[in-house]
Amino acid sequence: MTVASRITLARIALIPVFMWAMLKPFPYAGLLALVIFMVASLTDAVDGYLARRMNQVTNFGKFVDPLADKLLVTSALLVFVQRGEMSAWAAMIIVTREFLVTSLRMVAVAEGRVIAAVWAGKIKTVVQILCIAFLLTDVGCEVEAWPGVTLNAVAVWLMAAAAIWSGVVYVARHRDVLKSAR
Repeated sequence: MTVASRITLARIALIPVFMWAMLKPFPYAGLLALVIFMVASLTDAVDGYLARRMNQVTNFGKFVDPLADKLLVTSALLVFVQRGEMSAWAAMIIVTREFLVTSLRMVAVAEGRVIAAVWAGKIKTVVQILCIAFLLTDVGCEVEAWPGVTLNAVAVWLMAAAAIWSGVVYVARHRDVLKSAR
């Protein structure tokens, strides 16, 4: 197993620890959850860099790396919904985008094509990581961006908007895959 794949698997192993820290009320639990989330998020860049740098890009890595990313983000969304800090509709928009793009990629693979990541997807990922990190700080719970709307709500809207935007970009750019799949 490559070094990059081991790092990816470590990211997956951090997810239950991250969720535990988010859900257990003890001193500095939020800070611990934030640190774990940021470390796990940074490993995404590290494993990809190492795989390319060491010429160790594998099919296993191509499959597990994006899965690890989706599991990490989804775990945070689920806990935010459970704690009442995020609406289920917003989490559903974000998760639906992930299923949509993954399904599009699966159809393309069946046709012998590869759909590479686009900038919209990378921007969406950065927005999600930054917004989740912000939500983990609890700074924006009480602070209003404008009357009746907290900064946390704005962060959730940003994540949902980025998910919709990047999903539309992927579908528009690869609509020929959908046409040929009929």
